[in-house]
Amino acid sequence: QVQLVESGGGLVQVGGSLRLSCAASGSIFSITYMAWYRQAPGKMRELVANIVSSGTTYYPNSVKGRFTISRDNAKNTVDLQMNSLKPEDTAVYYCNVGAVVARGGLLENYWGQGTQVTVSS
Repeated sequence: QVQLVESGGGLVQVGGSLRLSCAASGSIFSITYMAWYRQAPGKMRELVANIVSSGTTYYPNSVKGRFTISRDNAKNTVDLQMNSLKPEDTAVYYCNVGAVVARGGLLENYWGQGTQVTVSS
């Protein structure tokens, strides 16, 4: 099993910055993708950023140029630097990881418990 622990959420004013961190632990053989999603009240969960083992990243237009995802493959951590925050960035942010727990095992998807980000105007 893989456990994900997130940290770094909180309350920030419009235009401010926050950095989210997620650490994966447990019986991990390899991690392929690492990502951040968010879910605002009454809305579907949406992808915010992802990064694969090669370092290739993806951002939707809503956060491109403001958010930066990074990972440390040695520590099995993924961070999300969020700048120029807007009220519409308010949501619960979830860490998401695709990991294999044993050689020859299947790729499985794991979620963190979520951390609240609130941007006040």
